[in-house]
Amino acid sequence: MLSFLSERILHGRRPNNIKAFKCHNLQNNPSLPFSTTSNQQSFTVSYLVKTCGLSPESASSVSKRVSFETPSQPDSVIAFLKDREFSKTQIATIIGKMPRILSSSVEKTLLPKITFFNSKGISSSDITKLFVKNPHILRISLEKKIVPSFNFLSNLFQSDNAAFGTVNLHPRIFLYDFDSYVLPNHNILRQNGVPEVNIVKGLRRVPKAFFVAPPLFKDDVEKIKKMGFNPARFTFVKALYVLGSMSKSTWERKFDVYKKCGWSEKEILEAFKVFPLLMAFSEDKIKAVMNFLVNVMGFQALLIVKRPNLLGMSMEKRIVPRGFFLKDLVSRGLLEKKLGLKMFLISEELFLESFVYCYEEKASELLKLYNEKLNLAAGGKLKTDKS
Repeated sequence: MLSFLSERILHGRRPNNIKAFKCHNLQNNPSLPFSTTSNQQSFTVSYLVKTCGLSPESASSVSKRVSFETPSQPDSVIAFLKDREFSKTQIATIIGKMPRILSSSVEKTLLPKITFFNSKGISSSDITKLFVKNPHILRISLEKKIVPSFNFLSNLFQSDNAAFGTVNLHPRIFLYDFDSYVLPNHNILRQNGVPEVNIVKGLRRVPKAFFVAPPLFKDDVEKIKKMGFNPARFTFVKALYVLGSMSKSTWERKFDVYKKCGWSEKEILEAFKVFPLLMAFSEDKIKAVMNFLVNVMGFQALLIVKRPNLLGMSMEKRIVPRGFFLKDLVSRGLLEKKLGLKMFLISEELFLESFVYCYEEKASELLKLYNEKLNLAAGGKLKTDKS
């Protein structure tokens, strides 16, 4: 493997000076007003089951992280969430993920955050989904983290909705110091010829790529340049995201999977340059797609090098059902045996027009057959090997 790849530094880990928000164990903190008697825990478990909708098992687990003697405080939190149209299921999900919310102040902690996002024109339903997805945002400092970070993104994108879109994509973005990571890395990209429009697009689509310690980020930029990526194209930012998201060992394992499929090192890097997400998929996904296309459909592995975005297609919704459907068409004499990989890449509408609706007399029958393949693939019942 190329020397600069073998020197890959583990970037998947967060630098030591970045501390993720953690829920402290209330029972081990004597300064908090909750005692840890068995009666309190029993009351807490009962409350979590009857009022919050948790299962007995979940309630028992959650009660080890939060405890209370009376329902007044958690009642106020639940009432607040219900007033803002959080469903019972959503409330149970939030409490299961972050029990400490039950000890939060409605006026000082919860309301100000919802008010802030409302002031930015974010709909109540979108705010609800965000908090259900990552309720820890409700415990992060509004003044020190949420407001400055959100405003930075909003000013950069010139849109509050776009800023919220990025937050929704990567809620942990509020845990990072923008001055220490985003700004320095933004400057590194500009210094290396990456257009501002692509930097902004990168922050919107793959914000995690920017939260790497600047020295490591700069190192990755150099490696991407050595691979032959053009800084003027957005694939440069995509490749930077992929390379920075995995360890050296993970990169090498995926590299070896492609080699075992018959690709050379040069061909792997060529495919990576065309479609950087090629290296972002799991080893199992890579093996499954390559096995089906090569061993089941009979395509040469090297043909896939020219269409690497095939690796990003869904096995259940596209590759497997289309593959078996077209094999059936061939067996019925409706198609020639030689079919190109393009049939997996075209839109669903064009696929149906090209392989179903064009056979007017058999269209209804073929559409039913195709839907059967889709349903079987979705249920995992279609075999993808030669047996």
